[in-house]
Amino acid sequence: MRTKTLLIIISLLSPLLMRAESRLLLSPDGKLAVNISVEEGVATYSITYDGQQMMLPSRLGLQSNIGDYTKGLTLKEAKSGSVEKHYDMTRTKTSHSDYQANTLDITLLNAQKHPMTVTFMVSNNDVAFRYTLHRQAKDNPKCAIITSEASSFRLPNGTTAFLSPQIDPMKGWERTKPSYEEVYSADAPMTTKSQFGEGYVFPALFHIPNTTAQPQQGKAKAGDGWVLISETGVTSGYVGSHLSDFNTETGYTIAYPMAGELNGLGSTAAGIAVPGSTPWRAITVGTSLAPIVETTISYDVVEPLYEPSQQYEPGRYTWSWLIWQDKSINWNDQVQFIDLAAAMGFEYCLVDNWWDTQIGRDRMAELSKYAQQKGVSLMLWYNSNGYENDAPQTPRQCMNTSIAREREMKWLHSIGVKGIKVDFFGGDKQQIMQLYEDILSDANRYGLQVIFHGCTLPRGWERMYPNYVASEAVLASENVFFTEDAAIRQPFDLTLHPFCRNATASMDWGGIIMNRYLSRDNKSRHSRKTTDVFEMASGITMQSAIQCVAIQPNNLTELPQVELDFLKQLPTTWDETRYVDGYPGKYVVLARRHGDQWYIAGLNAEAQAKKLTLTLPMLKPNQTVSYYTDNQEGYAGLKQLKIDKRGQAKVVIQPNGGIILK
Repeated sequence: MRTKTLLIIISLLSPLLMRAESRLLLSPDGKLAVNISVEEGVATYSITYDGQQMMLPSRLGLQSNIGDYTKGLTLKEAKSGSVEKHYDMTRTKTSHSDYQANTLDITLLNAQKHPMTVTFMVSNNDVAFRYTLHRQAKDNPKCAIITSEASSFRLPNGTTAFLSPQIDPMKGWERTKPSYEEVYSADAPMTTKSQFGEGYVFPALFHIPNTTAQPQQGKAKAGDGWVLISETGVTSGYVGSHLSDFNTETGYTIAYPMAGELNGLGSTAAGIAVPGSTPWRAITVGTSLAPIVETTISYDVVEPLYEPSQQYEPGRYTWSWLIWQDKSINWNDQVQFIDLAAAMGFEYCLVDNWWDTQIGRDRMAELSKYAQQKGVSLMLWYNSNGYENDAPQTPRQCMNTSIAREREMKWLHSIGVKGIKVDFFGGDKQQIMQLYEDILSDANRYGLQVIFHGCTLPRGWERMYPNYVASEAVLASENVFFTEDAAIRQPFDLTLHPFCRNATASMDWGGIIMNRYLSRDNKSRHSRKTTDVFEMASGITMQSAIQCVAIQPNNLTELPQVELDFLKQLPTTWDETRYVDGYPGKYVVLARRHGDQWYIAGLNAEAQAKKLTLTLPMLKPNQTVSYYTDNQEGYAGLKQLKIDKRGQAKVVIQPNGGIILK
């Protein structure tokens, strides 16, 4: 009788047991917990950190032409494990990384009993997950089209967002959008609709307020939650994605490219071989901003795709175009900027658009030879087109096909050019991702480093492609030249990006601007709104292995020697990066180490002076450091500052100003 009763109870409960299965995955330190659940055919995950809810139950799954993996799901098996990596890099925020993560492979069966695996990797402050499709019966199909993802991100109520909107395709100047160059919002309610109705680009930063702590004006409260969402590992084998607009039920979801990108050509879907995997969705969480600034998750879960053909050298470059514009692309002006680079000890000079017509290919070979005699290497600008948009600048149709690239890059190598800057890409479809990869791979054969502009966000590319340097993918310094509004907004931008855009990937902002006015004569047009120390410090807070110092020939005689001396020795590669203090869009203080030397740099975007007591454990108690700060004229003053016995320093950052300790 008891056995019969027990069997009846089990039979009644079994549908409930089948409908809800979950697995818990903890970080190595046990603070970060990811709960993966399958209930009523739907797979979700949620995240807590140190007991605080960071991500509410959010959907998993994808739609493909070989099956629907968003509903009717059952959990077949779950395999746990761990991974440990130790690797070196030379061109991002740290030169060495030690990655330890616990892993979980969740294999789900859809309604047709076809398998899909969701792989989670959880380190102490980072979560990465991706999907893998498997072959079905009789070893087929061997390929699939992934049309959409159910992947979503549901954040707690009260969360605010730091986001940049995705813009409609084929809009803007010469139909060159989208190019990840729209204005970021700050602390906006999640319910705010995106400006163009197309959602938001990666990366996306979210602030989960700690309601139990007392607010502090312009500062993050202790115990606040911070979540940074992006993706990594996007190659020629997938599309680049972005976030949808917020939905009260699903939160933000993964959105694929828009149909109009690439002039309407190509698919918005991704084609993969089967078995095959998607890119990684990457989430960094913390109760302070330190994990956000210091994360290396973009590189931890990817691998190099080819060997470097040579050792690629970091450095700084001069660039006439930022302030002197198109007319400066002539022999005499470029000689001035090569001489300027040589006088400053810079490694590179970038020659921008129209060089093929305004200087000519034969004379470019002579110009490159002249630069090399001065100890400077040239980098040359190219238009990526093609048929992506109407951008008219030349050289054009030199980078869009393998035949054209082979001819062009062979010539560049023969005249000693060391890098290229390629501009005006057509969106995030798989064909464009293949173009990025093809340019990088072909350039490596000829010892060329690559910077991209008018482009998508780089997604782990510093590690994947060893000759990749940086991308613009931000509303950058050229806009400071174009409009006074952008000049006014510059302090906001450069105090935001260390927590968002530049936290996930190298960023070619395009210029530490030292002219007081945005003009060749340094007297006309609108003025720069930042102090000189702000600009100098931005060379530390911004991260790119080849950094533009937009110094002008007139600056050699106009700037104080203390500023010139600092710029001459400014590093561009870092062995370590640490968050010190800040709040996105208001102020930032970072510490970066180059060799044995620490550089502590701060920027203030607010209208009042920022008085701070900095805790600096990387420096020795009672140590005396050089302290660059703004004098009354807005130039750099150099003082000596003693770190106290507790390892602290009291500093003042002026409005739109900066500090540097070294």
